[in-house]
Parts: sequence; structure tokens; C-alpha cells
Amino acid sequence: MLFRLIYDEKLAQGAYLIGCQRTGEAIIIDPERDVDRYTSIARREGVRIVAAADTHIHADYLSGLRELGEQGVKLYVSGMGAPDWNYRWLDKKSGGGWYDHVELHDGNTFKVGNIQFTAIHTPGHTPEHICFLVTDLGGGASEPMGIATGDFVFVGDVGRPDLLESAAGHVGMAATSAKQLHKSISRFLDLPDYLQVWPAHGSGSACGKALGAVPQSTVGYERRFNPALLAASSEAAFADYVLSNQPDPPTYFARMKQENRDGPAILGSLPRPAKLDAKAIGALDTQKVALVDTRSWDQFATGHIKGSLSLLLNNQFPTEAGSLIDPAEEVVLIIEQPRLEEATRELVRVGIDRVVGWFPPESVVEAAASGVSLQQIDEISAADAKERLAAGKTFVLDVRKRSEHDEAHVGTHPAGIQNVSHTRLATALDDIPKDADILVHCKGGVRSARACAYLQRKGYKVTNLLGGFMAWEKAGGAVER
Repeated sequence: MLFRLIYDEKLAQGAYLIGCQRTGEAIIIDPERDVDRYTSIARREGVRIVAAADTHIHADYLSGLRELGEQGVKLYVSGMGAPDWNYRWLDKKSGGGWYDHVELHDGNTFKVGNIQFTAIHTPGHTPEHICFLVTDLGGGASEPMGIATGDFVFVGDVGRPDLLESAAGHVGMAATSAKQLHKSISRFLDLPDYLQVWPAHGSGSACGKALGAVPQSTVGYERRFNPALLAASSEAAFADYVLSNQPDPPTYFARMKQENRDGPAILGSLPRPAKLDAKAIGALDTQKVALVDTRSWDQFATGHIKGSLSLLLNNQFPTEAGSLIDPAEEVVLIIEQPRLEEATRELVRVGIDRVVGWFPPESVVEAAASGVSLQQIDEISAADAKERLAAGKTFVLDVRKRSEHDEAHVGTHPAGIQNVSHTRLATALDDIPKDADILVHCKGGVRSARACAYLQRKGYKVTNLLGGFMAWEKAGGAVER
């Protein structure tokens, strides 16, 4: 049996290529949308992808299932969702007709070559969620080697049950889903200790609150050391544990859920953004085109094209881009050419498809030299921020997670304070005063930088707090706990 974990560090997402080397056939489980990566790896390994499966309707990225279906790959999807959470695109193949597919129910089995897959319904993270027990019949095994758990059981955590409510707006679903998840865990705990656990996410994913950085585990290890499983001794205790302190879901999660259910747009191939003449950069209408500047924050803050966004090509890039860019907008990148394909791939994984052009970073300097006025973002020290707040005219915007704000935040003052996670700003613009001087902060000044650029593009007057809340505390600023 061939087994390969194909991991996306930035979305902390794992897809699994599992193949039968005797027949040369393989399946990909939980693929992302730019599926050419998987077909290339399969070709290198001497197998051909003939099947693809999703464990559930994902919220954090666009699935590659439909892309592979367009190529004639047989699709395996859950048939266990309520009417709101069944796949709605299986009869919408381009050119007409149905995709070659099977809707799986609890206990159903299928084979890819000599590898057997058994679907287990494990609702809780989502109503339709299934896992796959994997048995290497060709290798002489009569019992499964491992279980692809999707977003059900992670290393050190379980999939959060609140997303249908907190991200997709289905009121009352969090408590119901927590009860379902508790029942699903009892099934997991009945599995043999030796069974390998192959989850769809690792540390850094917002699909849980305490995911481990180890990619794989075993049922026995998780039974002994996974805090979420240890909290499952009673339904009430488990619900309290699993629903508390979950990270704020980025705004794009709701869009991903809907698009994965209703059918992601067919990509076909990656966008091929054109290199644009440096002279055109100052003429862009950045209220209609999302101009994404990937230069360092210091370069951006001291001089950038008016209305551009600051998004660094770090592990937060796809999450922040999905949250701060409208998918209907055309996107132009300010980027080093060697990283252009990397950024384009990460954008399409979160449904940002209209990547039409790019400028090299020196274009900003050239634009300034030709007379284009650059915009700046003010930054102040914590000591200066104390004086400004004492004057009573500065509104404080805390863009940390809700749990961070609840633990400790800037003390109350006359002009007001608001907490909105920086990846949820698009949902809170009406609550942020447009006529105020706004001091934006996070923990150390990184997330607030992204927020400042976004808000400036929307017409707000913002100042970034250097060093963030840590600097505020160190300077003796008023803190409420």
C-alpha cells in the first residue's frame, strides 16, 4: 500500500494519497482545489488517481473534489447530512449530467485497487461528517491499519462543533452538535488502540483550539492523552470543554461552507496574472481592485499605494486574504516573481480567483519617483498612546481573539473600546466609528498591521500601536482583567 500525507503548512491541512501499488490505482482524501499537485505526486509515485473523497463539507478551504470529478475521477461523499448539508452540485457537471459518484452511509465500503475503505458516520463537527477505515487487503490484512479522521479527531483535540453557528449563522447548532460529537467519540473509543489516526489538520488550524503539531497518532495514544477525549466522561463536561475558548472563525469560513456545499466554481487551471507596467500602478482604482502589497510592514507603513492591503506571505496569508478580500474583486499583487505562483495557489484555495496582474515591489518606489503620492500609516509607542487615550478622544480597537480580550484588555475610557478579531473585521465595520481617531492593537503589532491597512482602505483614520498590548502593559497602561 502506498501512503502519502500531502500537507499545506499555511492552512495546516492534510490530504492523503492512498494507493494500491499492484493495480496502480489511488484515492485522494480531502484534496484542496489546485489538484494538479496531487496528480503530479501520484504520477511520480507510479499510481493514477481514480477516486477522491471528502470527509465532510469543509469550512476552511475550497475542496478539490469537483475539480477531480471534471477529470473523470470517481467521487465518494457523505450521504449522511440533513437536507441543508447534502452536496448540491453532483448533478451539475460541466456540459450537463452527473458526476460519477457514490453517496456513502454509515458502514458502506468500497475498494480502490486492493485497498478497502469503510465509511463511519461521525457527526458533531458537521452533521454529515464521515471517517474512513483503511484496510490493505492486498497486503493480506483482515483488519484496518488506520482511520482518516478528517475534522473529527485530531492529535490532541477534536473538531470544533460550533462552526455551523459561529461561522455559518445556524443559531442553536453549537449545543446540538456538541451532543452529537460526544456520541461520535464513544464510537471512536471503541476502536482498537493500535489503529493509526490520520487527521485532516494540525497545529495552526482554526478547526479546533488545541491541535498538536505532530501529524499523526494512534487511537490508544489519543485515548490516554487527548484532553478533549478525557473530558468526554460526561456529556455536560464535554460540552463545557469543547465549546469554551474556541478561536473566532475567519469570515470566509461561512463562504467556504456554502460554496463547498453548492459547488465550488470550476477552476480548470491556475490563474495566470500578467506582469503590469510600473507606470500603471498609481492609476489603479484600489476601491474596485484589491491591490495586495506583500512587502514588509516597515516598507508598507512608510509608503504604499493608496488603498492597498498589506498581506505578508507568511502562514497567515490565505486566511487573511480570504477574510479581507472580496472574492468578487479583481486582485493585483505587489510581489517578487519567484513567489507569484505560491501566492496564486493560496488565493484560489480560499476562493479568491480573479488574480489578474502583478507588479514587482520596486514599482512602488518607481511610482513615488514619478510623482505618485504614497500613503502612510501612523504608528505610536505605548507611552504616547497613554497620553492620547488620557485626552479622551481616541477609540480603541482590539483585533485580538475574543478569548485574549476577555483575559485582559485596555482599560475603559471615554471614547470607547471594541474587540473584533482581525479576520472578522468585514462583519463589524458598522460598529466601528468612521469619524473617530482609532488606535488599533493586537498582542504584538502584527495582526493590527493587517487591520490598519484594511481599515484605511475602507476610509477609517487609524494608528497602529507599536508592540501591541504587550507594550501597553509594559508601559504601565491601564488594564482590565
